[in-house]
Amino acid sequence: MEEIFETYGAAVNYINATPKFTTKNSMEDTARFWERLGYPAKNSKILHIAGTNGKGSVCAYLSSVLQKAGISCGMFTSPHLVSMRERFAINGDIVSEADFLDAFRTVMREVKRLATPYHPTFFELLFFMGMILFEKCGVEYVVLETGLGGRLDATNVVEEKRLCVLTSIGYDHMEYLGETLSRIAREKAGILRPGVPVVYPEGQEEAVRAIEEYAKEIGAKIFPVEKAAIKEINIRHKTIDFSLHLHYYDYIGFTVSTSALYQVENAALAANAIARLEDERITVSALQDGIREMVWEGRMEEILPSVYLDGAHNEDGIRAFLETVKRHPCVGRRVLLYSTVRDKQYERTAALLAQAGLFDGICLVPLQGERALPLAKLTDTFRQYTEFDIKAYETLDRALSELFTQKNDGDEVYIVGSLYLAGEVKALLRRFGND
Repeated sequence: MEEIFETYGAAVNYINATPKFTTKNSMEDTARFWERLGYPAKNSKILHIAGTNGKGSVCAYLSSVLQKAGISCGMFTSPHLVSMRERFAINGDIVSEADFLDAFRTVMREVKRLATPYHPTFFELLFFMGMILFEKCGVEYVVLETGLGGRLDATNVVEEKRLCVLTSIGYDHMEYLGETLSRIAREKAGILRPGVPVVYPEGQEEAVRAIEEYAKEIGAKIFPVEKAAIKEINIRHKTIDFSLHLHYYDYIGFTVSTSALYQVENAALAANAIARLEDERITVSALQDGIREMVWEGRMEEILPSVYLDGAHNEDGIRAFLETVKRHPCVGRRVLLYSTVRDKQYERTAALLAQAGLFDGICLVPLQGERALPLAKLTDTFRQYTEFDIKAYETLDRALSELFTQKNDGDEVYIVGSLYLAGEVKALLRRFGND
């Protein structure tokens, strides 16, 4: 088997094919294979992050601050936008193709030696590879993002954790996590451990109650971040300044390098989490610099002048996106380009976007792949909620070409929806740049 995987491309192709021949494994099966691998990165301090929206951003803020403090750090996040290697960052840099291939081969060697029919799922395979990569580099901290849920997530086989963070909880993946915020929050809270601090935002009463009840049951230490802790928000063109109250300090000034208002809460969560580590090497200036210098792709990212890319893909994410758009000064037209996958709550997000009254043009395009929502269905859904002229494009390159050609000075273009769309846009722009 091993000689087949001579290249990085061969490994990526195999990983991409795994959903076709693997099914969800039990946590017991995953834990047994985790043990067989020798619990890679077992000596690292694990910061475990779960939630519905903002997980990746919080991970990136945590990693950035640790780096600023001169502390080695590995970060595992998902999904990737263009390259699968984006899921593994070590001290801010994605891993090389050679290291990726080496970690993949290490996992597959153990799979081949098994007497049982177990095979890691797509996500398990990547998680195991990430932890092997982090062990190889000997990082002190590992920032670990869950994939789906928390309690039954593959990353939750890690028992020893230094700290947990729960980001905002919303209605997503309800077929797996439950129909109510309370149930979803309890599933996410499954990453908590006795005696381990958990940082989470206040505001969602039902979700907060479920988190705190579960934390009390197992003896986790709770540290809610109050909305009142964030003050003096000042939105500029490409940055946002705000003040944050941390437990050892009075208010501290921070800047996030984005126009996305929702990143203020994510930065505040990360700052509070860092404070709970009580690591004397992390100074206030390292905290401020790490927050300011973090840039997370696909989150209200200005990919070209006045062209913004945002991976809002559920109702709460769309609401946060629209709140940011409202605050963007625009002297020309605002045009939206949207797409999503068929297993998301696209009807509700379509209603929010179509009825927002913020856009002078709405354009739709289908995604690539099996999960894509057909263009006709997407268009019909939008037309239920507005008399507005909806423009449908068969291909993304045609849509972008027209949008960019017709864009005038003062106009703003917003590309929003699935992170798969963000990835396709990024890949296409790179191709355009290389042509």
